[in-house]
Amino acid sequence: MPAFDAVLFDLDNTLCRHEQSAETIYFGAFERADIEPVGTPSDLWEALDGDPPPDDPTDYLADGFARVSDQYGVSVDARRLAEGFRETVDYRAVSFVSGAERALAAASEHGPVGLITNGPSSRQRVKLDALGIGEAFDVVVYAGDLPRRKPYPDPFEDALDALDVRSNSALYVGDSVEHDVVGAQRAGIPVAWFADGGEWDERWNEVDPPAYVLDRMGGLADVLGDDASASTV
Repeated sequence: MPAFDAVLFDLDNTLCRHEQSAETIYFGAFERADIEPVGTPSDLWEALDGDPPPDDPTDYLADGFARVSDQYGVSVDARRLAEGFRETVDYRAVSFVSGAERALAAASEHGPVGLITNGPSSRQRVKLDALGIGEAFDVVVYAGDLPRRKPYPDPFEDALDALDVRSNSALYVGDSVEHDVVGAQRAGIPVAWFADGGEWDERWNEVDPPAYVLDRMGGLADVLGDDASASTV
């Protein structure tokens, strides 16, 4: 059996998914602002620069909408759109990834369980409460409230310190190669990458392969309770 003293999870797209579509939120922002729509959700995601600052997400979104409007050669009230975006998005509208509840139960039976999420506490606590897992973790690190987020090792190290667990004795479970796999590896933590049916892309060749690849979240129970040497479950 793998000798893991604790299991740490990512939240978004690892344990839960958003039920609102990107289109609902994006075009809802225009509707609330009473502005004729321009562009697409992907235009906004590409225009946004890095992770939003926890202290001023409205300005962050406004900058993104301004870049989209410039791209299409139109003038809009970007701040009204940002406010419309925040009024439209419902962080309570989340549901479990298939198999996530089984994975959490297996981890809890195995030992201490932690959560490391790049979102701020003001946004992520709502999701945990909506899922009914607000008390499911022995430690929660809201990296969005820290000076440095994943993929920096700081949030991972904070969780390890709180649990008094060595990095090579923990397992981190997450879906993002850029943030989860790279960040955990920088902290010296073995990773179970939730591939969700995807495949390792050649653009990640400079990243060390994860210790485990989970095609389904329920497969974590096999990792924690099996001697299997295969990396994909």
